[in-house]
Formats: sequence, C-alpha cells, structure tokens
Amino acid sequence: MTEPSASPVRLRSVLATVPAYTPGRPPTPVEGVTAYKISSNENPYPPLPSVLEAVAGAASSLNRYPDMGVTALTAALSERLGVPASHLATGTGSVAVLGHLLSITCEPGDEVVYAWRSFEAYPIVVALSGATSVQVPVDAEARHDLDAMAAAITDRTRLVVVCTPNNPTGPAVREDELREFLAKVPRDVLVVVDEAYLEFTTEDTVPDALAIYRDHPNVAVLRTFSKAYGLAGLRVGYAVAHEEVATALRKAATPFGVSDLAQQAALASLAAYDELEVRVEQIVAERERVVAALREQGWTVPEAQGNFLWLPLGEDAVPFAQACQARALTVRPFAGDGVRVSVGESEANDRFVAIAAEWLRSR
Repeated sequence: MTEPSASPVRLRSVLATVPAYTPGRPPTPVEGVTAYKISSNENPYPPLPSVLEAVAGAASSLNRYPDMGVTALTAALSERLGVPASHLATGTGSVAVLGHLLSITCEPGDEVVYAWRSFEAYPIVVALSGATSVQVPVDAEARHDLDAMAAAITDRTRLVVVCTPNNPTGPAVREDELREFLAKVPRDVLVVVDEAYLEFTTEDTVPDALAIYRDHPNVAVLRTFSKAYGLAGLRVGYAVAHEEVATALRKAATPFGVSDLAQQAALASLAAYDELEVRVEQIVAERERVVAALREQGWTVPEAQGNFLWLPLGEDAVPFAQACQARALTVRPFAGDGVRVSVGESEANDRFVAIAAEWLRSR
C-alpha cells in the first residue's frame, strides 16, 4: 500500500507548543488482584438509581436535538443558587466553559494568569485561545501565592484563574486572602474561581464564591457535575457570572453541547443531593483517613480539600507511579513534580497506603 503523502493543510503554529492532555490510564491487570484506577479524581460510586432512571428515560429521544438553552437545568440552578437565570451559562464540563470564557475575553497576545502547578488543561485551553499563559508557582505549602499572582498582572492580562481547591495539589484558598487579592485586580480583568471540587471542602475558611461574585462584577464562578455528582461521563458544567459575561458565554457555547441525557441526569442529581451528600461525606472521611495514615508514615502531604491528595515526590513521581501500577493501582504522576492520588474504594485506598509505606521503607 502506498504511504499517504504529508498533508498540505496549513495548521496553526501554536499546536507545536500545546501540551497534550494526559488522561488517567486504566490499571494494568495483575493476576489474582483487583485492579483500581485512582488517577482521574472520579467519584468511585455508581450513579444513583433515580439518576439512571432519568438517563434511561431521556434515551428514548436521542433522535432529537437537546434543548439548546438547557432551560430546565438553568432554572433549577437559578433556584438552588439564588442567582438570576440570566447569570448562568452551561457547557460540556467546566473546562469547556473555561474555554468559552477565554474566547470571549482574550485576543491573540493577551495574558492569562494562573497558579502552577494547577489543572493541566489550563495551558492547553489558554494556548488554543491565542493567549499567553503566565504561570505563577505555588508556594512551599502547595497553595496559590495570591500576592505573586497579583504582581504578575499586567496591562495585557485579561483573565485570572483561581483553582480552589487546587487540582492537583489539594489546598483551597481562604476567603480573606481571595478578597484581598481581588482588591488588587483591575476591574476590567475577569477572575474565574474554579470550584470543581467545592463539595469536598471542609475548612471554615473556604470562600463563599457566590457572595464574592455578587460583590465583584469581574468575578465568575465555575462548577461541574463531574466530581461530587458523579456525572463525569456525561460532561456538564456551568458558570455563574454577571449578565454581560454570561450572555457572551451563551453566544460562545457549542450549539446543543449539553445533551438531554446530561441535563436530565444533572436535574435528577440536584433532586437527590441529600443522598449524594452522604457519599461525599464518605469520600471526605476516606480522604482524611488516608492523609492521616500517610503523615503518620512520615510523608509530607499538603492540605487536601478535594477528593484527592498530593505527594510532592519530585523526580520520584514516575517511579512511584510505576510501583503502584505493578500492584494493579493507577495513580497520576506529574513527571518531576509529584503524584496525585484520587480517593477511591476503601480497598484501593488501603493498597495505596501499603505501597506508600513500602516505598518509604525502601528509601
């Protein structure tokens, strides 16, 4: 067979510098051992029966386009959050909504400030928007250095992302420091508070992001149904923002992006949140148990406020992940930096704690 010739299509030069998103790998099977994937911050619990029933009902109309306005979910969120429906915009996961936020604020050459290390999709969506990433290192406790982030803002800055709790390092920002930070940010710079893991936070100092958005016209809040609600496979997230921003977001959204299955599942999940909250509390209890065990072993573990924890392993990140993989346990390494470990099933967590202890003994 003749080899196809190189494509003559002219692609954007920025693609050569855009990092590929690395999804969590499925665990490698090991004979006689149950394999677990604790690399993608997924909710380990299956959907509630009421959610599955809603999805099954919606499946009968797959031949029809979904409601482009995501009207029912928007109305339910408006009532639940106490915000006008006109201040809401939905999308296929909060990362897609962030992409829309970039598309409505950034021209080529504009700058986007965010902490690093933080969510690995940030540099991808920023680069594809034509903007330039300004990455501000997290501090020694793996927290946002908000003073340094404020100092990094220039006349070219159009958007700042605050990820709280920070994925993958774990800590959340405090309300007082976030408000102090916002006082330093020019009013024409949009500050996006990414709260994908909000429901897992337990610290009293965690910001009331909706109160902050009400006080600041240049603040938008990002949330998702992927984590606490366990709908990662259906892709639905949303932003809360002031009307001008939210209206622009709806213009930028992919038409019919949120499927009817996703909308019905999200509605059913909101209705069943009391049941889901029990699961969230169980995940938090497991997180606290694992963190305590690791610290007792001698590990340095930053404050964990999501459904995951962070081990700052540096150059040992990949070898440690390989040691876990050899035991049919997949974690998420960030080469040269650290390893993020999702809170999974109790047996998976127990195996991880045992591997961590063995790793320290071998050093």
